[in-house]
Amino acid sequence: MTQSIRSALFVPGSRPERFAKALLVGADVVIVDFEDAVEASLKAQAREHLAAFLGENPASRVWVRINGADHPEHAADLALCRELPGVAGVMLAKAESAEQVRYVATCGKPVWPLIESARGVLALPQIAACAGVQRLTYGALDLGLDLGLSAGSAAAEAMLDQLRFAMLLHSRVNGLQPPLESVFPAFSDDAGLTAHIQRARDMGFAGALCIHPRQVAVVHAALLPSAEELAWARRVVEGAAAGVAAFQIDGALVDGPVIERARRLLQRAGESA
Repeated sequence: MTQSIRSALFVPGSRPERFAKALLVGADVVIVDFEDAVEASLKAQAREHLAAFLGENPASRVWVRINGADHPEHAADLALCRELPGVAGVMLAKAESAEQVRYVATCGKPVWPLIESARGVLALPQIAACAGVQRLTYGALDLGLDLGLSAGSAAAEAMLDQLRFAMLLHSRVNGLQPPLESVFPAFSDDAGLTAHIQRARDMGFAGALCIHPRQVAVVHAALLPSAEELAWARRVVEGAAAGVAAFQIDGALVDGPVIERARRLLQRAGESA
């Protein structure tokens, strides 16, 4: 059964002293970053750092964000991921075609294509259908730059919502795990992050990419149903236990889809349904 993933925390591949700390934060996944967080002169060294760490900590499991298909370090990044048992999966930066994703999948590990460009958005239907893809995610900052969006504006969010919908749609029809929301750059803004994650949660996203350890707990809390939602869900499930196909709660019809939504809310909170 695929692990339920709410948070995926990036750690720079050039900072090996942070690897063990990142694994203790409580994130569902730690992603060692070989791409944006590592300057060109240190990319080979980042691979050496990860190989050494996993050699010394054979029980540890991490994901790796490898450089994009057009990058000179791409092949070496992928080769390392293929050979290290401690690499549980691969995130492909700047995924732009099914061909690129299929090649990464030859490493025999799950792939998360990271959509960061107009080309990637247009290729999303084909990318999502590739064997080996586990879930989708995207890079809002890079994509916004490619499209000329004003980062953080309501207009930019309206444009990104179109991609969010497409990711949900293609995840569903291809049997993928629910997508992850992009990073929230203001890592000290807990209230802003909470609102951002709650909106993504309500849109059907499973969680988010994180760039700072403090974001992990905030993301996990924001994904939980509210006290009001849980109280409603308990009442619905209790009503359904009577075996009636349809009934009313608070003047609203409760039938099969509503009962299932209530059960999912309770499961998200760790309650039996």
